[in-house]
Amino acid sequence: MTVRRGYHFFQNPGPTNIPERVLRAMDRSVIDFHGAEFKALSDECFAGLKRIFKTKGAVLAYAATGHGAWESALLNILSPGEKILVVDCGFFSMNWGMRGETFGLEVETLPGDWRLPANPERLEARLREDRDHKIKAVLAVHNETSTGVAHPIKELREAIDAARHPALFLVDTISSLASFDFRMDEWGVDVVVAGSQKGLMLPAGMAFIGVGDRALAASAEAKLPRLYWDWRRLLEGSSQSLWNGTAPVHFFYGLRESLLMIEEEGLENVFARHHRLAEATRRAVEVWRGNDGPEFYALDPGARSDTVTAVWLPEDHDGDKVRGIALERFNVALGGGLGHLKGRLVRIGHLGDLNETMILGALGAVEMSFSLAGVPYGKGGVAAAMEYLVRGE
Repeated sequence: MTVRRGYHFFQNPGPTNIPERVLRAMDRSVIDFHGAEFKALSDECFAGLKRIFKTKGAVLAYAATGHGAWESALLNILSPGEKILVVDCGFFSMNWGMRGETFGLEVETLPGDWRLPANPERLEARLREDRDHKIKAVLAVHNETSTGVAHPIKELREAIDAARHPALFLVDTISSLASFDFRMDEWGVDVVVAGSQKGLMLPAGMAFIGVGDRALAASAEAKLPRLYWDWRRLLEGSSQSLWNGTAPVHFFYGLRESLLMIEEEGLENVFARHHRLAEATRRAVEVWRGNDGPEFYALDPGARSDTVTAVWLPEDHDGDKVRGIALERFNVALGGGLGHLKGRLVRIGHLGDLNETMILGALGAVEMSFSLAGVPYGKGGVAAAMEYLVRGE
């Protein structure tokens, strides 16, 4: 049996570290979720979530994961046989689209290179071809966790508008919300999908949906079967007034604390911290690229994510072996490749409750794991990250 001492460096790109403040806030007895105390607590949390989503519209919560939020987004606005267009940008974008097939929707993918940001011009051209407006919704992922690529949501919205197409715009923000800039109302997003376990620093188990006016109107006509996910049952005006089953009361105590932590730091400062730690990680990868070593999976420097860096290993080297060494020898958990990228990537998460010392410790473990796994790499990646952080850029 492996005995581990000291702090567990959990550097997966989700779930993320849960702050002690959040854990302590959840450490309490249960209360009646029909009572006034919980109503005040949930109202406070929903108001905070609207500030994070940057919306004046409705925000709903479920006892579920982000995958449940995916389903809620589809079931509430679509009818059997209708067509959706999925912007293909990675493992999670395609998995969201696959759910549409399960529900009897016609699913079309807009092809893309997983190593590059989604192309707004390609989206506009495809929508212009759809003169009969058979495409009812466009699905996109803001930050593709599987690839470390951030996608231009504002520009994709502008492409839909330029094509004068009425499709609803659905966006997954599971690994970007409360970590880097997202603006639901300003960017014209109709439905936003989010989860508790990443930038919001909670355990997995809560899903959130931001719902705009156009999506609410569509939900009144949608014919796909729904019960647990049905917005109409949960909403009273623009506020959630009902739960299907028992409300996840303890999550709300944790959510209130996480929202307080974000507001104490300031949302823009949270974004700046994530960018700084991401850039330190990128400085390390740039050095590791020497000696024919690992490289960025994301090819466009401007689209490299501020929440996860996907490191592409040289041919004939196993990313899962590196991850196994990091966990067993150094108590550092890293993400791996998904789908056809399994074994080819090491994904370093840098989001949530994280500081400079934590990211430097993780980067040191990655360098040591490369060495033990026999992966060639340029020496001095951690030093490059330190130099960047010391300069305070």
